[in-house]
Amino acid sequence: MVLTSTRALALTTGADSIFLPDHLMGVIPRSIYTARHVAIKRLVPDLDACYEPWTVLGHLAARNRLGRVRLGTGCTDAERRNPAVTAQAAATLHQLSRGRAILGIGTGEGMNQSPYGIFPDHLVTRFEEAVATIRALWNSGGQPVSRDSPYFPLRDATMAVPPYRGTWPEIWIAAHRPHMRRVAARFADAWFPGVTMDPHEYGEQLAGIRDDAADAGRDPASVKAAKYFFVVPARSASVVEEILAAPAVKSYAFCAPSDYWKLHGAEHPLGAGFSGAQDLLPQTMDAETVLEYTRLVPPSLIREFTLAGTPTQILEQLAEWRDQGMEYPVLINMGLLQPSVPTALMSSVAFAQLLRGIRKLGRRSPAIDRRSTYPSDRSRRATTPR
Repeated sequence: MVLTSTRALALTTGADSIFLPDHLMGVIPRSIYTARHVAIKRLVPDLDACYEPWTVLGHLAARNRLGRVRLGTGCTDAERRNPAVTAQAAATLHQLSRGRAILGIGTGEGMNQSPYGIFPDHLVTRFEEAVATIRALWNSGGQPVSRDSPYFPLRDATMAVPPYRGTWPEIWIAAHRPHMRRVAARFADAWFPGVTMDPHEYGEQLAGIRDDAADAGRDPASVKAAKYFFVVPARSASVVEEILAAPAVKSYAFCAPSDYWKLHGAEHPLGAGFSGAQDLLPQTMDAETVLEYTRLVPPSLIREFTLAGTPTQILEQLAEWRDQGMEYPVLINMGLLQPSVPTALMSSVAFAQLLRGIRKLGRRSPAIDRRSTYPSDRSRRATTPR
């Protein structure tokens, strides 16, 4: 039912794409995922029941023959799959969707790794080798390929899934730190950060990535500018404040690193040096602790962590990012993560209005991330669910 409504939302609002997370568990601590705290508990009984994304995207491709909605991961974890398997999955979806697949990929989060016995070292170097391996297999022309690598060596490896009309899935890299941004400059079709930054910082980092792309012999304009946004859409300021005060919404602040908390005059409750999502283990946190920690979240932090307001106000905020070069916003609706069912329904209406309005920002339109229902603009269009 959630997938059906997500597809309908994308088609009726003109959203360009649907993104699925690649998680084994959710980000919200399960101890507070109750009807008391989260309205959609009544529709989605367990937020940790994460479906495998490539299977679901294949299903959506089969059900979406008449539309041109693009389908992507936001983001696949390079550590939990051998890159050959990821290359095969993405190329298969590209065929099934007739050229509409997007491989969003990053280093992953701790919640999807350490609980399952995955303790990667040299994380960014391994990631770079994983993406290089994917490119090597796709560019092999179906012939056996050998490649030296300290992590993913290829020895007469064959990847014969063909490109769709000469194209491969676009690779969108969730790059945040300098080394990862350099990887994006070498290999990415789009830079796809999800961390908190202001529009000016985004513009500076984008310029640096494109400079690095030019140094690597690439056309700088070939690296598109995307961005994940958590949005809190509502019809009035009072409802916005109500949503921002919800414990489940405030718990997303745990994903911010400790140095970001310091910028807002607070210590991260999970300790100094906490890296954010890469260290977060939400399933280990009891309800009392989560509620105590959410009371410590500075209002300024959660406000800066989201785009919040009426659809018109959020469009004005997105325009600031567009002016710094951002072309493709992927929006995640946080309005469903609070306790009031009527408020959740009205937030969904405001979210649909926001998606329709994104087209007016400029070059194109929006996208949806299926984490609760996410959109994006491509000042080129896109849409994302949960």
